[in-house]
Amino acid sequence: MSTVLCETADGVAVITLHRPERRNAFTKEMGLALSEAYRAADADDDVRAIVVTGTPPAFCAGADMSAAGSTFDAPRDGFTASPIAPSAFELNTPVIAAANGHAIGIGLTIAMQADIRIVADDARYAIPQVRRGMMPDAMAHWTVPQIAGPAVAAEVLMTGRTFDGPEAQRMGLAGRSLPAADVVPAAMEIAADIAANVSPLSAALTKRLLWDTLRRGYSPERVAELETEGHMQVMGTADAREGGASFAERRPPRFTSRVPRDWRGLG
Repeated sequence: MSTVLCETADGVAVITLHRPERRNAFTKEMGLALSEAYRAADADDDVRAIVVTGTPPAFCAGADMSAAGSTFDAPRDGFTASPIAPSAFELNTPVIAAANGHAIGIGLTIAMQADIRIVADDARYAIPQVRRGMMPDAMAHWTVPQIAGPAVAAEVLMTGRTFDGPEAQRMGLAGRSLPAADVVPAAMEIAADIAANVSPLSAALTKRLLWDTLRRGYSPERVAELETEGHMQVMGTADAREGGASFAERRPPRFTSRVPRDWRGLG
């Protein structure tokens, strides 16, 4: 049975971590499957938003600890602490993490790589690796302070403590905290809105500039240059004309740009 399920409809790809008997605990095979699912969805011109979630009752309970004390044996050749390649923020397609249940360790650090995060009120969240004699992974030392700030990152990463959905939202780790049954529908609503009402090329350029500004430490002046470069790619296009026309005519837009077909990048 596949550890990652993929389904695409109406411009939205839903990627589901699927080991329900182990609360979707993370394995090397799951990492490879999630990486492949990300690549396939991002390469599909018809996919305009991605939702990543988990088969209930969890999002991902962290590393599979069924091997107990040997789970974190000395690494073999080729080991990486960032086993998802590409990460969600490296995709051109918007990614929404619907953490509909417990997200522990790499379960939460995977979600931190998404563009938008929705969590469940009564689920447990933690990056507890320091309590296991390990350290946080999946670029958490970068994503958490960038998203929630260095003070929150220090507390979350160095204490490894557990918190619920509302606290995750208060700390800035998630945009919304909802009843568990509402998490995936809310994520799908956002994804459907993107698919129906957002120009794919505009979304890709905006996402790339947001994350690259964080990754590369762009100055305001450099951001202005890249915003201008992005505008030069979209101004005068069919999508730009359609965006104005649909607004003036008070109707849904019919955007025709496709990523990666029309992708030229920035910088």
